[in-house]
Amino acid sequence: MTDATRRIWLCADDYGISPGVNRGIRELIERGRLNATSVMVVGPAIGRDDVRALQEAVATGPHCAIGLHATLTAPFHPVTMHYRPLRDEQFLPLGKMLRAGLLRRLDPEMVRAELAAQIAAFAKLFGRPPDYVDGHQHVQTFPQVRNAFLAAVKAGAPNAWVRQSGRIRPLAQRLDMPKAVLLDTLSAGFRKRASRQGITFNPGFAGAYDFNKTADFGVLMAGFLAGLPDGGLIMCHPGHVDDVLISLDPFTDQRAREYAFLASDAFPRLLDAQRATLAA
Repeated sequence: MTDATRRIWLCADDYGISPGVNRGIRELIERGRLNATSVMVVGPAIGRDDVRALQEAVATGPHCAIGLHATLTAPFHPVTMHYRPLRDEQFLPLGKMLRAGLLRRLDPEMVRAELAAQIAAFAKLFGRPPDYVDGHQHVQTFPQVRNAFLAAVKAGAPNAWVRQSGRIRPLAQRLDMPKAVLLDTLSAGFRKRASRQGITFNPGFAGAYDFNKTADFGVLMAGFLAGLPDGGLIMCHPGHVDDVLISLDPFTDQRAREYAFLASDAFPRLLDAQRATLAA
């Protein structure tokens, strides 16, 4: 590795959402194609066997961080008994959760308690706190959630870093990406709060794209890597599609395409061409 080579985090989200996704993530870890994965403790596929298999994959492959994928959106259920608001005993859907935060209709203490319980559940499963904490559907950056999130991390995983979801690029370079603009805006406040509390976060972020469109993931990955600083993070969602995933998430075929590219010889060639390597 030369001095000009960037070390990046490539993080597979959603370990625990389904057996097929879990298997795909483990296979990529064992091949050295990922160096981080985020675990959903509220997912249906996070039993002791799933935890043990992940620990074995990490132990036999190159270094891979294991984090908590804090979850506060449907179709998942809270860990704590008294968490509100709910819809049909599940967390609110993404849009309603963001709206509730913007309108200051959430109870920050209730949110903090739920996130603290998820951190504790992770520690019970893995025998230690998470290496880092991020949020499913970027919920950690939402108004009223971000302060509760950072407080829960500082108390329950004081040595963990957290994910910020802003690319930190000039506005003119991202006006054609509405989702990225929203994430940049939400993440700016999140970064300020994390800095004030002395909590470390990734200096750059990439990986957001329109999941409703068929896209060449290799082309997307090249764009994600372009301009990403040393220590930056790319989120991804690889996995094998199964009935459990189909029942929970519309993001299916895209996961298979991501897996296929990351498992291919084209991926390490792209890293070399972009002068990037997975952080150790």
